[in-house]
Amino acid sequence: MQKMIVILGPTASGKTRLAVEVARRLNGEVVSVDSRQVYRDMDIGTGKDLDEYRTDNQTIPYHLINIVDAGAEYNLYQFQQDFNRVLPSILAHGRVPVLCGGTGLYLEAILKGHQFTAIPPNTALRLELDDFTNEELRERFRQTPSTYTDLADTSTRKRLIRAIEIATHLAENPQTALPDSVTLPAATVFGLDLPVERRRQRITERLHHRLQTGLIEEVHQLLARGIPAEKLIFYGLEYKFITQYLQGELDYPTMVARLETAIHQFAKRQMTFFRKLERDGLNIRWLDGQLPTAALADTIIADFQKLTP
Repeated sequence: MQKMIVILGPTASGKTRLAVEVARRLNGEVVSVDSRQVYRDMDIGTGKDLDEYRTDNQTIPYHLINIVDAGAEYNLYQFQQDFNRVLPSILAHGRVPVLCGGTGLYLEAILKGHQFTAIPPNTALRLELDDFTNEELRERFRQTPSTYTDLADTSTRKRLIRAIEIATHLAENPQTALPDSVTLPAATVFGLDLPVERRRQRITERLHHRLQTGLIEEVHQLLARGIPAEKLIFYGLEYKFITQYLQGELDYPTMVARLETAIHQFAKRQMTFFRKLERDGLNIRWLDGQLPTAALADTIIADFQKLTP
């Protein structure tokens, strides 16, 4: 029986190091499930940590990292298509897929085989909805019932607008043909959890380390190459606040303070989304993210081998 491992958790929880260690021991390959690591030359800010993949004189194979140019358009549907291309190749070579990431929406789409991501954006509708209050958006969604209604994630304004977009498309095009989803091997899902204060400490320490080791220069180089500031701001977090700093909109202390706060908020939203996945039926085995990587890998591999004939 073919199986795959999923390792999820909030930012700065140690997912990459753990996924690499598990893949090393199981003859596996890591599949990044991260909405920003797909972009080339956005290395420090997205936490690719590519050095982690080089261990014991070998390089652990990884996928869905550095597959499109920074500044290019890329969306969830494209990610699903890329994932559906990569997964069969890993399995065909007898390797264990180790999915690793913190982008909950991408993980959910993969594990649940969401097909509605194929519905294209509607720019005109998005412009119309941009002036709506959140309550008006929720009412608009309620007034547009569809087969997507019970599946929709409306936890943020951006996702609510996308839900309306999908529902509107289905209402206007009831014969829409949705793509088939790939058949997944059985997935064993592990989550890394940390006490809030420890998580916050790790985020703060990592941010200051990155600021001191080239993060600002990375953003400056992207701007110098002609990538529009608004595109980098769209990528959020490090790229948003550092771009504003480089453009003179924020001074350095304000930039650092706002960025740190934003990353803490982001980690909290990640955990909220993972808990939602649990409520929706995804079985996540939570592990203590404070334990050494080797001990965590022992636990994951023991569970994996018990369930693998």
